[in-house]
Order: sequence, then structure tokens, then C-alpha cells
Amino acid sequence: MPMIDVTIPEGALKPEAEARLMKELTDILITHEGFGADNQVAQSVTWVFVHRPAAVFVAGERATMPRYRIVSTVPEGQYTDAIRKVLVKDVTDAVVRADGGKYEDVAKRVWVFPTETPDGEWGSRGAIQPLPNIQALIAGEHQREVGVARLARRRRVKALALLEGALDAARKGAD
Repeated sequence: MPMIDVTIPEGALKPEAEARLMKELTDILITHEGFGADNQVAQSVTWVFVHRPAAVFVAGERATMPRYRIVSTVPEGQYTDAIRKVLVKDVTDAVVRADGGKYEDVAKRVWVFPTETPDGEWGSRGAIQPLPNIQALIAGEHQREVGVARLARRRRVKALALLEGALDAARKGAD
């Protein structure tokens, strides 16, 4: 159930290329959440919001080339570090294709932010939707436990990072 915010200047892409990009971004995000791009429920709950800045400035000067910013937001537990890396590459590749320029010229103008909304903060259908509910909605009730497992995995990763940070701080404090 990703939400995708795409910031793209008006006229940066040809209309057909922009439409293909929005569909490709939808499919990329759904796939990286672990669903098939042909999953009609996943397609129906994946929204892309296109933002058109009046101007983009770089180093205080109006940018002469388009800048692309893609923020994909999913419920906590859907991303791993490995998924984030591949997602950033796949989204960048899609923007490069839509732009039509050379990878080395376009990729440096593409910023991708894969983000997660903490469990208990995703609201839909008038209620808070925890990841297991979302997983069951998209993939079927038999997949609810996948959401439980993904959320548990994400919380373990966060807890370990917190513990490592605390240990590192304690060691430095002991010096």
C-alpha cells in the first residue's frame, strides 16, 4: 500500500513518458513490497501524487535542468536495507528512461527517499491500519502472518541498532 510523492517540474518529461513513469513507479513499489505487479488490490491502493514546483533552486540559483524527487512511503516493516538499495536503483533507472538522457547525466538529478510510516500511524478507511491488516487486505487473509513477521523483523533491526548505539556511547564514555 505505497504512497508515492513525485516532485517533477512541469514539462520536464513528455506527457507519454511521464504517464509511463507513473505506471512504472507504481509497479516498482508494489513489487518491492513483495506483491506481484499484477495484484489488482495492490494497484488500487497505490497512489501517486505529482507535485509541480514553481521553481527548483540549486546553490541558490534556478536549476537549468529538471530535478526529480521521489518519496515512497510504506507501512513500517515493508523495507529492508537490501530492498531500499534495489528500490533506489530501480526508481532512478525508471526516471532516467523517462527523461531520455544518459544515466550519468540524469541520475545525479534524481533523489529517492524510501520511507516507512511507523506501525499504528497508517490511517485508511477511517481507521488505523497496522501492517498485518494491510498485508491481509492486499494478499489475502492467509498472508496476515507475513505482515506480523515483517513488522517483528523490522523492530528487531531497530532494537539492535539502538543497542549498538548505546554500547558505542557507553564505550566512548568510559574512555
